[in-house]
Amino acid sequence: MRQFQECQTTEREMTKVICNCCGKEIDVKNGIPREDFLTVEKQWGYFSGKDGETHRFELCEECYDRLTASFRIPVETEEK
Repeated sequence: MRQFQECQTTEREMTKVICNCCGKEIDVKNGIPREDFLTVEKQWGYFSGKDGETHRFELCEECYDRLTASFRIPVETEEK
């Protein structure tokens, strides 16, 4: 979950990121998170019980690792 505040120089500045899974707060300085995290956003459509809804959440790296470790088919990775 991202938290924002209105500011004079930009429309909104990120002030806090909270992992929706474990509740960990990710430090944000000057609108820049000091740790990486995963944002998932899904717009549900036809043939779902959530048609017309948009769901969004953030996961810290530790929760991402724990979640993906449980996958039957591993996440595809690629070096850049």
